[in-house]
Amino acid sequence: MPYPYHQINEKDIKYFKTVVPSRRMVCREDIKEEYFHDEMPEYGVYVPDLFIEAVSKEEVSAIMRYSYENNIPVTARGAGTGLAGGATCKYGGIMLSLMKMNRILEIDNENLTITVEPGALLSEVADAAKSAGLFYPPDPGERTASIGGTVITNAGGMRAVRYGVTRDYVRAIEAVLPDGEIVNFSSNVVKNTTGYALKDLVIGSEGTLCILTKVTLRLIPAPKFTWSIVVPYDEIETCIETVPKLLQMSFIPTAIEFLETELLDIIERHLNKSFPHRSANAYLIVMFDAVSREEIEKMTNEAAKVCIEAGAQDALICNSDERSASVWSVRAAVLEGMKADSIAQEECDVVVPRPRIADFVKAAKNIGKKYGIRIMTVGHAGDGNIHTEMLRDKHLSEKQWKSNTKACLKELYALSKELGGQLSGEHGIGNGRLEFLEDFIGDRMYRLFQSVKLAFDEKNILNPGKLITFEKTIKEDVLNDR
Repeated sequence: MPYPYHQINEKDIKYFKTVVPSRRMVCREDIKEEYFHDEMPEYGVYVPDLFIEAVSKEEVSAIMRYSYENNIPVTARGAGTGLAGGATCKYGGIMLSLMKMNRILEIDNENLTITVEPGALLSEVADAAKSAGLFYPPDPGERTASIGGTVITNAGGMRAVRYGVTRDYVRAIEAVLPDGEIVNFSSNVVKNTTGYALKDLVIGSEGTLCILTKVTLRLIPAPKFTWSIVVPYDEIETCIETVPKLLQMSFIPTAIEFLETELLDIIERHLNKSFPHRSANAYLIVMFDAVSREEIEKMTNEAAKVCIEAGAQDALICNSDERSASVWSVRAAVLEGMKADSIAQEECDVVVPRPRIADFVKAAKNIGKKYGIRIMTVGHAGDGNIHTEMLRDKHLSEKQWKSNTKACLKELYALSKELGGQLSGEHGIGNGRLEFLEDFIGDRMYRLFQSVKLAFDEKNILNPGKLITFEKTIKEDVLNDR
């Protein structure tokens, strides 16, 4: 181990059995393989020494207090749907599952909030809000994700264009610090200028600062109508150039996604999902929400006119739940289709200013060709988040694939920075993008990140080796002395 962590022994296990019953604890040799990695095994497969399921903040507190005193690394885990290698036990220790802490605690109609435990699924939170006539907008695509996971990664998704990301909906957080103390970040208030905005710092911290045990989320009135339009284009440049014009309308679209026709071929071939239009090279899918039929008709008609005037072939209005669902199901199948069409995959999850999307896409294709890697682009055109998928075909050996993807990623990240973008727009740093972060943000900013980590977790026991590392700048004996 790079850090002098304590190796769990029988004495430790005996203590943890006083905190949780044996049925909620599994030792290393019996832990299921699904807990060794997240949805991207390429970013690391690590075996925990101990798997514990917690059901209360008191249990989490007791586990963390003992782990802090004995220098045992702990990684909190939700549904494991992450795409950055984040919720994995890189240095062994305890994997602390929060999935049994899954209660919907309260819906406050007066404050328009919902309070839940971190193991509740995103779909369950959305359904509970809907049953109260309200709406929880964040929709990162994986509805089986735990709500705690979406908060701790600041999940975005397609609706971010109109509604924002998870951070915009978190009112308050209850959490356990690395030493076991239970704290609250803010409360159920609309605004707060009481000191540093630590709540917003915790959101997106990828489990490296504290462990969420309860979260209060803002809700909004539910829209009555949701329609979409499918807009085909001859060229990707014309397609992307339409996006700023859509954002200058008198209303904000809910989502704006772009797809290339090659991806549609893959999805139809492998998954038998068909798209309503197939003669174009690139497509926009634009979603709208409204409270009345009159309003949504006005929205879609105005957007269709904007697209046609910008050079679109057509604008197909999907004015029923069934038509919209069929279109978005194709968009949701992108990752599954690419997995079926290649031997291995790697993703570059950058975000660039919206006017530079086409520049990035064109340059990314050329970078891929340089290294013999097939590159597919798909993403959230409305907020500049481009999922640049690198696909391995048979002509590349395992060794070539690893070296070529690393070189390709370096150039793609450099391109994003040159265009005014950022390293990750949605999936986070985790373990998968860790080696690229310091070069991207620079030494001074990286040291600030480290300082934040040590202010919360001076022993570096919470999800160590993710988002940032101390290997280059802080000697092991410094950590050992803390």
